[in-house]
Amino acid sequence: MAITLPDLPFKKDALEPHISARTFEFHHGKHHKTYVDNLNKMIEGTDLATADLETIIKKSAGDSGKAGIFNNAAQVWNHTFYWNSMKPGGGGKPTGSIAKQIDAAFGGYEKFADAFKTAGATQFGSGWAWLVMKGNELQVMKTANADTPMAHGIKPLLTVDVWEHAYYLDYQNRRPDYLKTFVEKLINWDFVNACLG
Repeated sequence: MAITLPDLPFKKDALEPHISARTFEFHHGKHHKTYVDNLNKMIEGTDLATADLETIIKKSAGDSGKAGIFNNAAQVWNHTFYWNSMKPGGGGKPTGSIAKQIDAAFGGYEKFADAFKTAGATQFGSGWAWLVMKGNELQVMKTANADTPMAHGIKPLLTVDVWEHAYYLDYQNRRPDYLKTFVEKLINWDFVNACLG
C-alpha cells in the first residue's frame, strides 16, 4: 500500500494573509510530497511496504537502521496533522471540551498560548511544538526534526511546524510573529476537540 500525499484540507490561498498560497506551493507541493516520495522508495520491497503510516512510524522509531524511514514517515504524518491543525478564521480562545481542559491544565487560555508559543520559539533549529495528552495530563511539548509524540506513546492534539520552510517566505526570520499568528488566527479547535475524542 503506497503512501499518498493527502490534499490540503483547504484551498492554497485560504489562509492568506497569514500563510500565503506560495508557501503552500512549496511546503505541501514540494516538501511534503518529497517526504512521501522518499518514503515510498525506502519501503518498497520491505516488510513495511504494505503497512500504514502509523505502523511504519512505530516500527521504525528508535531503530538506527531505519532512521531514514522513520524521518520521512514521521514528516509525512506530522505535516498532515499540521494542515488539519489550521483552518480559515481559526485561532483565538478554544471552544468545546478542550477549553475546559486547557483552563484546568494551564490556568487559562492565555497561559496555554504563552506556553505553546514559547515552545515553538525555543525549539532550537528545526522541529515542532505540540499540545498533547500524556496519560491523562494535557501538556505542551516540542520535538526536534522529524520526531513525533506518537513515537513515544503520547497522543497529539495540535501542532505547529517550526521548520524554516513553514514560515520563511511569509515571515523571514520572525518565528515569534508566525507563532503569534498561528495561535491567534489559525488554530482549528474543532480538529483538536476531535483528536481529544
